[in-house]
Amino acid sequence: MKNLKKRLKQGETLNGCWLNLGSPLTAEIVGQAGFDWVLIDLEHGAGSEKDALYQLQALEHTAAGVIVRVESAESQRIHRVLDMGAEGIMCPKISNPAEAQKVVNGLHYPPHGSRGVAKMVRATGFAQNFNQYYEESRDTILGVVQIETVEVLNHLDEVAAMDGVDVLFIGPADLSMELGIFGQFDHPRFKEALQETVNAAQKAGKATGILFFNPDDYQRYHDLGIRLIACGADATFVADGARNLAKKLDGFRAVYR
Repeated sequence: MKNLKKRLKQGETLNGCWLNLGSPLTAEIVGQAGFDWVLIDLEHGAGSEKDALYQLQALEHTAAGVIVRVESAESQRIHRVLDMGAEGIMCPKISNPAEAQKVVNGLHYPPHGSRGVAKMVRATGFAQNFNQYYEESRDTILGVVQIETVEVLNHLDEVAAMDGVDVLFIGPADLSMELGIFGQFDHPRFKEALQETVNAAQKAGKATGILFFNPDDYQRYHDLGIRLIACGADATFVADGARNLAKKLDGFRAVYR
C-alpha cells in the first residue's frame, strides 16, 4: 500500500492520472513518471479484470498508488480487484446514499461490510499476511464515489458523511451532461455543483477529487479545495506524443523535400 488514504486525511494534494489502455507496459511507464497515484479504468478502459492484474503487478515496484474504477457497485466487481491488490476503488455514477452504502459494503469485511473472505489472493501475500491485511484494511483501502448525476447533488451531505466513503470524485463530462450543459465547465450551474460537492466533503472531513485534461486548470481546482487531482491518461500521452512528432516531421519534410 502507498498510503493514499492516510495522505489524503493529512491534507496532502495527490497528483494522478488515468490508465485506460489496459497495458502493463504503459502502466509501468506512467507509474515510474512521478505520479502519486494512477487509476486503472475498468468502466471505459480497454482492459479487463485480468489486464488489471497485470497492471497491478507492473505498478508494484513504482511509487504510484493504484485505484481501480469498477463498472458498478456489485460487490463481486469490488472485492475481486481488491483481492488482486488494489489500494482503492472508484465507483461511477453513485446517485444516492443506498448506492454509496453498497460500495462501502463491498470494500470491507464483516462486520463493517460484506466483502467475501479469501486468503489465497495477491492482496494478502497469498495467505502469508492475511491477519495484518484484515486488521489494516479499513485504514488503508480508499473508497471513492463519483459525483456524476443530478440526483446525487441532493444527497451530498448524506453520502459524504458515510463511514467508508473517503472521496467525492467529480466526473466533469458525465456531470455536465446530466446537467444539460455538456462540456461547459465554466457554466454557473457546473461551478455551483463543484462548490456544493467540495463543501459537503469538507464538512464531513473527506476529500474531493476531479479529472481534467488541461494542466493549466490545476490552480482553479486546487483553489476550490480539491486534493485528489487527475490530469490526463496513458492513451492521451501516447496519442499526443505521436501526433506532435508526426506534425514536427511533416514540418521538416516540407522544408527539406
